[in-house]
Amino acid sequence: MEEIIIKTKKEREIVDITAEVQKIVGEKGIKDGVCHLFVVHTSAALTTADLDEGTDLDMLDAFELVVPALKYRHPHKPEHVKYHILTSIIGPSLCIPVEKGELMLGPWQKVILIELGGPRERNITVHCA
Repeated sequence: MEEIIIKTKKEREIVDITAEVQKIVGEKGIKDGVCHLFVVHTSAALTTADLDEGTDLDMLDAFELVVPALKYRHPHKPEHVKYHILTSIIGPSLCIPVEKGELMLGPWQKVILIELGGPRERNITVHCA
């Protein structure tokens, strides 16, 4: 198992991690199989997306509308509850098929980390088989 460490710079941001994941696939010599990613945090998520200019900001704005600002009861930091909920909805993990040593992604599809409670150091475990 490998690990990708991403240091985010903003409270909310989207980080393209496609190259880091592909590098691990290449280093592991995986020709055909599956690459599983898991972010070990409750206020960050993983998914895929088209990252045309501005799409990251559109996604972050849309996420803000998905979970309303309520009076949350979480004792630690109530303002972070919406990010915990969004992370649960989006998901902490991702499985990507690998064929001929390459991640099987669409032409515009990127693997992304969605930071919802940064800036922070984020740890992503990567297991390819």
